[in-house]
Amino acid sequence: MIIYNVTISIDAEAHDAWSRWMTEEHIPEVLATGLFLGCRMVRVLGEADQGTTYAIQYTCIDLPTYERYREQHAPALQARTQERFGGKFHAFRTLLEVVHEA
Repeated sequence: MIIYNVTISIDAEAHDAWSRWMTEEHIPEVLATGLFLGCRMVRVLGEADQGTTYAIQYTCIDLPTYERYREQHAPALQARTQERFGGKFHAFRTLLEVVHEA
């Protein structure tokens, strides 16, 4: 199992609109690709210098499935995020492999 983790710090003034957009539009669009099994959006606890930080974790069955997402869907979806919230967030992406679950 692969976890595609996107960590995003969103500025305070854009937070509410971004949060709504993520849950009502962006995450459903990513899941509509049919390549992910599910998604979890979690807030990072603790004080941040600016805004609030979240981790959005999408799960998929294997690395080739993630690669299909990255090649076929990610550029357009990331461009929409930039168009809507460019300059109001910082993001980095991490790819994780589940090696054990209890």
